[in-house]
Amino acid sequence: MTNIAVVGAGNIGKRHAKWAAKYGNLIAVCDIIKTKADSLAAQYKCKAYYDMILMLNNHANIDLVAICTPNGLHVAHTITALEFGNNVLCEKPMALTRSGCEDMINTAEKYNKRLFIVKQNRFNPPVQTVKELISKGKLGKILNVHLTCAWNRNDAYYAESPWRGNINTDGGILYTQFSHFIDLMYYLIGDIDKVQAMANNFMHKETTEFPDTIVTAFQFVNGALGTAYFTTNAYNGNMEGSLTIFGEKGTVKIGGKYLNKLDYQSIEGDILYVPDVIEGCNNYGSYTGSSSRHDLVYQNVIAVLENKDKIMTTALDGLKTIQIIKKIEEACK
Repeated sequence: MTNIAVVGAGNIGKRHAKWAAKYGNLIAVCDIIKTKADSLAAQYKCKAYYDMILMLNNHANIDLVAICTPNGLHVAHTITALEFGNNVLCEKPMALTRSGCEDMINTAEKYNKRLFIVKQNRFNPPVQTVKELISKGKLGKILNVHLTCAWNRNDAYYAESPWRGNINTDGGILYTQFSHFIDLMYYLIGDIDKVQAMANNFMHKETTEFPDTIVTAFQFVNGALGTAYFTTNAYNGNMEGSLTIFGEKGTVKIGGKYLNKLDYQSIEGDILYVPDVIEGCNNYGSYTGSSSRHDLVYQNVIAVLENKDKIMTTALDGLKTIQIIKKIEEACK
């Protein structure tokens, strides 16, 4: 059985602990806030630590370390775990810089360890169905794409954790809220070549150091044109996360609040039957996040480590997401 340790006992760390304990052997959790580590460790009857180095020193039998700490700490924590000889599953975003991603990849190669990046929305049934549709050429040439990301993040959300809203620890809405959506656009359509973009901070000037709204237009490497709208100003709650794809032979829209439904389809000679995501989204009480498919992430990661499956999301995929985000940021300047 795969021995797993979770670093970071916040909201997403709790999600990881749940599935690590179910599909592997959760042997330790770590958080600098003692009460968080103690509570999570007690729930799963494993060892609590408040120092990552101490935890890694005390457990030479760890097979996988899940990094669930604030965004700006992913690079340092991932590299530390890799240097101790552990495989790593890192939450999104992989890093806040291209160079950070490259350092993580280079360290994994140096120590001959696997580096997985969490992209659970790739497992959504509508996403997998449309991926197969495109791969088989049933939409024909992809002409244009539109991505809508309209969520809500209020002042209470940013007040809940001190790292949120800080450019060096949070990064911004493209990293924390919407990197999954950018990844899916890349996963289904391919890389982006040219980008034009505008940004503004309309509602969060007192709580964040970055824009809350970004509007973009771009051209994909394959020639398709695209637009995207990102905002955390949807009134009183998440409104929509959708991706509409226009092809020569069909149009499809993956929608819902977190890309969990097939909202529209008109395809030459085809009708798609796709179940909605059953478990729904990551629900944190006062706000909700992306689709909750971490169970499938853990099943895939453990199967890969046991040489029983191919990896769903590589470290290079994680790097590509950050490269696209950086292109958007640079176009906003």
